Amino acid sequence: MPTDTPGIPTDLLMAHLHHMFSFHFMVNAFRAGTIVAVVAGAVGWFMVLRRQSFAGHTLAVVSFPGAAGAIWLGLSATLGYFLGSILAALVIALVPRSSSGRARSQESAVIGTVQAFALASGVLFVSLYGGFLDSLTGLLFGTFLGISDGQVVVLGVVAVVVLAALAAMGRPLLFATIDQDVAVARRVPVRVLSVAFLVLLGCTAAEVSQITGALLVFALLVMPAAAAQQISPRPGISFVLTLVLALAITWTSLAVAYSSVYPVGFYVSTIGFGVYVLAAAGRALADRVGSRSPRRSAPTAPTALAVQP
Repeated sequence: MPTDTPGIPTDLLMAHLHHMFSFHFMVNAFRAGTIVAVVAGAVGWFMVLRRQSFAGHTLAVVSFPGAAGAIWLGLSATLGYFLGSILAALVIALVPRSSSGRARSQESAVIGTVQAFALASGVLFVSLYGGFLDSLTGLLFGTFLGISDGQVVVLGVVAVVVLAALAAMGRPLLFATIDQDVAVARRVPVRVLSVAFLVLLGCTAAEVSQITGALLVFALLVMPAAAAQQISPRPGISFVLTLVLALAITWTSLAVAYSSVYPVGFYVSTIGFGVYVLAAAGRALADRVGSRSPRRSAPTAPTALAVQP
């Protein structure tokens, strides 16, 4: 019987993919998702390395009142996403970033204040909107429906600008992230780089919000980068892994959401969480096996002195 042939599952999968991509809104969803995944992976890798995940989450939350306020004023929600996140990034950038405990406490306080005010403003804008805001769920939890060709073009243009800026400042930004004091001594413009990166992070959060929703941006910005850095401590390898994981999570989430009634942001968060748990478990297992292996011989005197602080 033809139904017993081993090629049927593959045929069914290809038929499902062909049916899914026969809809223009799904083609646009995958186009936008691919753009968002690449930008989120690249910027998110630096964000996790710089320990600015809280700031990234806040910039994503701020995109909600930005979009809601734009809809209330009769403007494009896309414009509201970007304006809200970029303005919040500039506010957070006013706080000097330092490794001291007091400076970090001040930065966290400002970020938390901005986040609380943003959520309150978003609720106000939704209340002031006279009509039925049927896109509220999409603003908060993401949707792949109704992504127009114009939105894909806007996302692509912003992505090119963000990635070009990140490529130009990548090496000094990495230097300033790893050792800020030495970077300052080498006259690296640490302050300018910090402000520029926050603006790029704001643009990225605004882009990702249009796929995952304002409340779940954290998933695509953090989880691929965090999982990749668990798999490999080498910057180059973990950066590439971050991009691969971000694309895999986004594509899988869009494909599953196509056949489901639940928001795509739920699947992005769930699959991303599963990937991170597997990476963390693998890292813990590798460390445990490594600790049981025979220890290396003690280093010679010059090497021992070289590794001392």
